[in-house]
Parts: sequence; C-alpha cells; structure tokens
Amino acid sequence: MSVRAIVLAAGKGTRMKSARPKVLHELCGRPMLWYALRALRSANVLDVTVVTSAEVSELVAEVALAAGQGEARAVLQEPQLGTGHAVQIALAGLEPREGQVVVLYGDMPLVDEELLSAAMAACGGALALVTARMPLPSAFGRIVREGEQVARIVEARDATKEELDIDEMNAGVYVYDEAKLREAVAGLNNDNAQSEYYLTDTVGHFARAGHRISPVLARDYRNVLGVNDRVELAAAAALLNRRLCEQHMRAGVTIVDPATTYLEPDLILAPDVTIWPNTSLKGNTAIGAHSEIGPNARLRNARIGEHAVVTESTIVDSGIGDFSYVGPWAHVRAGTEIGTGARIGNFVEIKKSHLAPGVKASHLTYLGDTTVGERSNIGAGTITANFDGVSKHRTTIGRDVKIGSNSVLVAPVKLGDRSMTGAGAIVLRDVAEDERVVGNPARPLPRKQ
Repeated sequence: MSVRAIVLAAGKGTRMKSARPKVLHELCGRPMLWYALRALRSANVLDVTVVTSAEVSELVAEVALAAGQGEARAVLQEPQLGTGHAVQIALAGLEPREGQVVVLYGDMPLVDEELLSAAMAACGGALALVTARMPLPSAFGRIVREGEQVARIVEARDATKEELDIDEMNAGVYVYDEAKLREAVAGLNNDNAQSEYYLTDTVGHFARAGHRISPVLARDYRNVLGVNDRVELAAAAALLNRRLCEQHMRAGVTIVDPATTYLEPDLILAPDVTIWPNTSLKGNTAIGAHSEIGPNARLRNARIGEHAVVTESTIVDSGIGDFSYVGPWAHVRAGTEIGTGARIGNFVEIKKSHLAPGVKASHLTYLGDTTVGERSNIGAGTITANFDGVSKHRTTIGRDVKIGSNSVLVAPVKLGDRSMTGAGAIVLRDVAEDERVVGNPARPLPRKQ
C-alpha cells in the first residue's frame, strides 16, 4: 500500500520569541523538522510534503537531505487558516491515489518510527488516531468518546469545563485513508473560536458517517509532546539526549554521567568507549573501541582511533590515531590528522597539520599548516609562523627532529630528518638533515667530527 506524509510546519512559533522559525530551532544538534522527517524515513514513508511558511520553504530540501529523507516537497500556507487548511493545500498539489496519508506536526521531535508504524498498521478504516494520557491541565485537544468509540476531538480553547477534565488527548499524529481524507477536508468549516479550519473536525465527520476510527495509545505521552517555547525545547532536548545516551550505553558504551554528556544522532561509538562528564559529541564523530573521552571535552566531526585518550580538549574536523593522547586543554582544529601513539599536551593548538606516528608536542605549542615526521619532538613554546600577512605557508619537519623550546619556524621552511633547533631559535631558512641550528636568525653549528 502506498503511503504519503504531510508535515505541518508553517507555524510562526511566536512563543519562541525568535526571528528563527519554530521548526528550525535545534535540539541535540538538529532542527525540530529534521526529527519528523527522520522518523518518517525510518518508518519507510518516502513521499513527503511539508507545509511551510516562506521562511522555511527554501530550507526544506536541505533538512530532508540531512535527515536521509531524500526529496521532500514544500508548499506554502499563506495565509495560515488552520491545520485543516494546511492539509487542503498539501492535497491540492498531489495526484489522488489509493493508500494512506500520515499527518504529523513538525514541532514534535520525540515522535519515533515505532509509533508511526503502529498507527499505519492500525489504520484499517478511515483513520488511525494517536492518543495519549497526559497530565492536567493541558493545551492539547481532548478525545471525546461515546462509549468506547471516538466521537470527536475538542480543542482546548473550545472545550467546556467537563471536557477539559478529560486526560486522553489528541497527540497530533494521524494516519488517514487518502480518499476519505480528501472527502472530509473538503467539507471543513471555520465555525470556531479562532475562525480556522481544524483538521481535528475530520474525526467528528467520520464518526457521524459511521466510518472506522482506530485510536492508538502512545506508550509514553512524552513521545508526542510538542514544542512551543524555549522551556519546552530544553525539556524535549533533555529527553532526547537521555534517549541517545541510553541507546549507546545498551550498545556497550560507558557514559559516566548521562546528565552532563551531550550527544547528537548518528554518532559512531564503539563498544568499551568511556565518556566522562561534561563532554559533548557532535556531527559525524566516530570513536574507536577502548578510547576515553573527557571530562570536559568537545568533539565535532572528529575521528578517534582505538585506545586513544582525549581529556579536557577540543577536536574539530580532525582525526586522532590509535593509542594517542590529547590534552588537557589542547585544541585540534579543522584539517588535522594525528598519527598512532602521538602525544599532544596542554595548551597545544594544531590546525590543518599532519603529525606522523609517535610525534610529541607536549606543551604550549602552535602548529599551523605543518607536516611532522615520525617520532619528532616539538619543544614547549614552539610556533610555526605560517602567515606572512597575505598567504598561508607550510612548514615541513622531518623524522626524529628535535625542536628546542621557544623556537619559531617561519614558513615556508623545511627541517630535515634528525635535525635540531636550539632553545629560542628563529628559523628562517631550511635546515639540512642532521644539522643543528641556534640563534636569531638560526645558524648552523659545526657538525661533530
């Protein structure tokens, strides 16, 4: 059976008090809309229409691609006359066909594949309607039943006092038979407190017509909570972060304190990785087995090998080899590759550099646009002066080189294998293999006989 989806994402989100549209506010590193599209993709719903505002429409394709959804069409809802009106607009751009239509909101980041799949499986008639038992008071629409049958949904703003006491509520996730949905939304009216066309009125329409409505109770009401302000955004982010931590812990990762560990979706964490407190892992980060990260570490798009340690440091868009040690207080910037068994110590900054296996830069060093050969040792206070005011230049350091403390290597410059600089050397010219240089500017010392 063919399945389509309509994501309602045109709300302005005035309670967010932000110039950014509500569904583009992020939690755990992804916009809210991303989570709706990812849940649909995971449930194998690939034909998606997103009803948006003008501010969001141009970004729908980008968010859909990031969520693995592929293409998702965007349609504008201008003016915004309610949820029923939004579905009318979406259906108007789709060729009618037999099958199901999933409708959900773009500001429900905790809805998952399991719930969507359950609702699709339950839709044997006109509608499968997801409901949830929620704490009172609540702004969610109430499910009004006649006996065991769902009779209608009443929006909270239109509810009587007795109806407001109902704790079974509309979760905002629907699976419709497409033909019956088209018939129902065509007959909607806006005779209500907001003068809007409510999608929820389709429930009453089906009930009066004797069509089958299948309620699907969410196992946890928190999974269908919407986000309307920044307080709710933070609460949803905490729930989602805990869910991500538990997923990795059950796969063999030790997370010492999930409350102070901040994760994003799609991380690759091998078994027996240990994450210490106050650590954030972002983007396309992958960590090999038996490595330890943190405390107080921040990694984004980082590739960490096996048996490595990164403590109290920042790694961005870079790779760290097996058995390497980084930190404390190191900053490894974009474009850096650090080889097996390297040691990067406190207050070392590295940018767009390649360090071969066994390299040591233990203290107070800046390496920018630099290549360092195997087993070389970079003394405390060393700087590669890679910028001449116009262009960046590279520094090349050979194998088994010893750079004395407080050396300045003025690029472009090459230091041959087994060469050495004295403390405080200012190196302006290439240094030959096995040569020792000292002074300002650095000059060769006589070779030992």
